[in-house]
Amino acid sequence: MKGQLLLYLNLLILGSLTTLFYWNTFDNNWRHCSIKLRPQLNNTNSCKECREKKHIPELCSASWRKENQKLRNERQQKPKNEDAAASSDSCKDCREKINKLLENYTQVWKKNEDNHFEFRTRLSLKCNGFDNVVITQTNTPVGSKLPYDGERTRFLEVKAEHFKTFFQGHPFSNKTKKTCAVVGNGGILTNSSCGKTIDSAQFVIRCNLPPLSNGYEEDVGMKTDIVTANPSIFLQKYGSLLEHRRMFAESLCQYGKAMLLLPAFSYRINTALSLRASYTIDDFRIPIQPVFINPKYLQSLALFWGSLGLKARRLTTGIMMTSLALELCDNVDLYGFWPFGVHPHSFQNLTHHYYDDGKVKKGFHSMSDEFKLLLHLHNQGVLKLHLGECGPDEQ
Repeated sequence: MKGQLLLYLNLLILGSLTTLFYWNTFDNNWRHCSIKLRPQLNNTNSCKECREKKHIPELCSASWRKENQKLRNERQQKPKNEDAAASSDSCKDCREKINKLLENYTQVWKKNEDNHFEFRTRLSLKCNGFDNVVITQTNTPVGSKLPYDGERTRFLEVKAEHFKTFFQGHPFSNKTKKTCAVVGNGGILTNSSCGKTIDSAQFVIRCNLPPLSNGYEEDVGMKTDIVTANPSIFLQKYGSLLEHRRMFAESLCQYGKAMLLLPAFSYRINTALSLRASYTIDDFRIPIQPVFINPKYLQSLALFWGSLGLKARRLTTGIMMTSLALELCDNVDLYGFWPFGVHPHSFQNLTHHYYDDGKVKKGFHSMSDEFKLLLHLHNQGVLKLHLGECGPDEQ
């Protein structure tokens, strides 16, 4: 018994000595580290270089634009579309079909005031885009039901958290715009030199966040007052805005202080995507103004164009924005509206968009039928449809 007590006592003493040894070692090392690290923590000038290296200018600021311009100058200018220089061999009947389609196209266009007034009045009475195209706190109060225009049996009851994201006031001034340009993204704009003509309009509407810089300026211009966004862009290009969002934020700077129309209530999946886009704009302090397009307005547009014979699963953004422009503006010019794969005059091959050759889903839009209606309005003197290069006399 006495021997066991002595053993326990010896083990206790040994354990205490071991603990003191490790503690002393740790304490010395900590003091050594503290002496080396403390000057770095206290010296505010010691990391000046690293702060300068990691400095990122505020998005869309003058310094950001300067840096971005420098990067753009270093990039290779976009190559001219080599395929467009070749005549189309895959469409033997294209010439005949296009010539027949355009046989009534008015080359020397003149506005018909009576036809313009009649069409504009009918459109305003049926749709009233001036007051209804954008969801506002005035036209969509708390408790109202918003229909998803792409899912006809689905509705959203507006609650306080939705209401606070709606636009306050009225999105447009009461004064009618004298001239408006609606810019589609058709490949017909490639090498068109329409940039200056487009930018000369008082009000410019663009579709689906198109690229404007990096060599496209000459053909499509830069001025933007309204630009739309298809949420599929957020899905495919920016990972649904669930991770890094700076690339998306940077892409918006080219549109300046334009209004960004988001279809948050076309489909249920669009709601969260559009809200994330709006929050990104707030977080990065981008000057663009996000607003939500009113699904009730889109439903009224579908009925209006359907009454004119257009049968489509869904209207294209182009004809939606053309409809809005006809209400807001006295004179409407359309650019980049050509749904065919060859040029109407030279019969050269064209890419689907002026910036890529992405294809649309078949059966979703009726672009050819929409174009025929727009061509009819052109011939009636209601709007002007540009199908070719822009000369200096058009500015």
